[in-house]
Amino acid sequence: FCILFYSAYFLILFSIFYYLFLFFSFCYGSQEKSQRSPPSAPINLLSSVNGTTVTLEWAPPLDKGGRQDVTYNVICHRCTWGGGHCESCGPRIRFLPQQMNLAQGSLSISNLLAHTNYSFSVESVNGVSDLSFQSPRFVAVNITTNQAAPSQVTAIDQQNVGQNSVTLLWSQPDQPNGIILEYEIKYYEKDKEMQSYSTLKSKANRTTVFGLKPATRYIFQVRARTSAGCGKFSEALEVETAKATFLLFFLPSIFLTIRRFGQQGRECCHSQLCPSSAHNRHCGYSKAFQDPDEEKMHYQNGQESKFYLDSHTYEDPCQAAHEVMREIDASRIKIERVIGSGESGEVCYGRLKIPGKREVPVAVKSLKPGYTEKQRRDFLSEASIMARFDHPNVIHLEGVVTKSKLMMIVTEYMENGSLDSFLRKHDGQFTVLQLVVMLRGIGAGMRYLSDLGYVHRDLAARNILINGNLVCKVSDFGLSRVLDDNPDAAYTTTGGKIPVRWTAPEAITFRKFSSASDVWSYGIVTWEVLAYGERPYWNMTNQDVIQSVEEGYRLPAPMGCPVALHQLMLNCWQKEPEERLRFSQILGILDKLIRNPQNLKCTATLNRFTQTLSERSHIDFTHCSSVEEWLDSIRLGRYQENFALGGYSSLGMVMHMNIDPESSILSPTRYLHGRNFSHLVTIFAKLLMGCTFGFQAASLLPTPFLLATLKRPKKYFMS
Repeated sequence: FCILFYSAYFLILFSIFYYLFLFFSFCYGSQEKSQRSPPSAPINLLSSVNGTTVTLEWAPPLDKGGRQDVTYNVICHRCTWGGGHCESCGPRIRFLPQQMNLAQGSLSISNLLAHTNYSFSVESVNGVSDLSFQSPRFVAVNITTNQAAPSQVTAIDQQNVGQNSVTLLWSQPDQPNGIILEYEIKYYEKDKEMQSYSTLKSKANRTTVFGLKPATRYIFQVRARTSAGCGKFSEALEVETAKATFLLFFLPSIFLTIRRFGQQGRECCHSQLCPSSAHNRHCGYSKAFQDPDEEKMHYQNGQESKFYLDSHTYEDPCQAAHEVMREIDASRIKIERVIGSGESGEVCYGRLKIPGKREVPVAVKSLKPGYTEKQRRDFLSEASIMARFDHPNVIHLEGVVTKSKLMMIVTEYMENGSLDSFLRKHDGQFTVLQLVVMLRGIGAGMRYLSDLGYVHRDLAARNILINGNLVCKVSDFGLSRVLDDNPDAAYTTTGGKIPVRWTAPEAITFRKFSSASDVWSYGIVTWEVLAYGERPYWNMTNQDVIQSVEEGYRLPAPMGCPVALHQLMLNCWQKEPEERLRFSQILGILDKLIRNPQNLKCTATLNRFTQTLSERSHIDFTHCSSVEEWLDSIRLGRYQENFALGGYSSLGMVMHMNIDPESSILSPTRYLHGRNFSHLVTIFAKLLMGCTFGFQAASLLPTPFLLATLKRPKKYFMS
């Protein structure tokens, strides 16, 4: 009985405690649950890719689990292109500020591989996530990094070596960093790289180099190219070609060589490239000896230190033409309309049929029938120069047509035409920053040409083409020449016309052109862009321009021109070539302005440009005693008769003159509005005050500018 009693007692007591436990669990269970649940996944995950760096941004989760200690972890995986396999990114990846326990919703990830697929997961966790049986909630994003220049080709080997040829084989770079577009093979005779070298392009990782000398040691190097640029050349491979065999075995090769040369001579003479005597000389490298995927470009010059072929050194331009240019079948070109014309030819809009691809718009420059020998040579020389360039800010040559009656140069089509006319058409419609971006493109193209050793000689806004995306490209290489591989090298010419308004003083006086003279021209182009295509020096004569520049005068800042850009122009217009900026420095300045556009808000004024004169001996006006002396002292003596006929016989009368806009005292100004002419009279009055009170008027206003204002359009005075 006692046992049963105590058993019932303990059973009742246990039941009471059990139900009390259930009661408290029911009352406080929901509150405990809300304090212990993990958060939901982050939302609005955004990614941006810049080269091999990725920036991630996200918003906090909608449900934080009732807690405020939410942090984030970022998990990185590198995936194959097929998407079937992903692996951890490894320790080389850098996370800023950190990879785990992030308090903020942003992160920068660097040191990624180029042209690689990555998957990033952002987890949200809080203080009770480790107690949960569930995995942290996350949001993921997949990105692909940008292409970059490939790594160095590490393995290059010879396969077959003959008397006149070598077959090379190499492996793909360890880090392609993108799609390999082609390989470039550089080769030269041992110890003669500074005299000449050749390059060969191939889309495969194997090629045969022809045209070598027997029993000669050659150096070969290979590099890969992607859309982002070229990698480094491989280590040098030295190969010695085989020795020449005895005459009995050599006769067949002599016969084949003569036969090949004869075929090339006949082919050249059947085109319009060569005169009838062309069969007596070799017309250049024939692509018949190359694989279809290869294209050879030969750079050679008899003078030491010249790296690039100058077509003007060839007796016949067909030799230079066939070495570098791609011949296009005329039947593949459909000309639709004429978009420009000149003295020796026309420029047309057309479409080029590319096998296996759609038609592409092109510009076709043709040489009119009846051309002279000089026009023919200049035409081919310009094309052979263009064929050597490959830069997004230099006009691209598609090819040439020389085997038909109408000789043509085919280039990419630029929808907006020449920059000067485009700017005049859209006067005032762009922001200063947009204009700076245009100038940056021109500068990039010129730096590329300068690095190759080319001097343009005719850089002007009329020779810059602009496409529908406002990308500017340097064109018109009719006057271009190649320089020695020396930053101070110069090209001296003995004749021909010179674009005076765009040309540096030393080039005008001594016919000495260099990269520094191109920098001077770039300064003028900068002025043209900021002035929306206005003519430099307005209606001043070429002789006035030459004299004024020689005396130290420079163009004033255009209306609304930032001080920084006008200072850039002045640095391009230094009298001594070695004191001018280099194109690399110009790009650095423009890049800083683009990154800090607030520096473009400070614009130049009239007072600003009057301080841009170089130091010079000023004229002393304290001895002016007559209108004639005053006009002579400021080099406006030509207007003495005008002032006399107007009745202005004393300086006092000139100070108080109130000239009608229709007055003939200064006939070139008749077209100006009254308020603009009043502005001009004010300038005269200030000059006269400088004469009367002993001021040095030359420091007040440059005489060439005064001459220009007498003839300049209304637009300047609107500023």
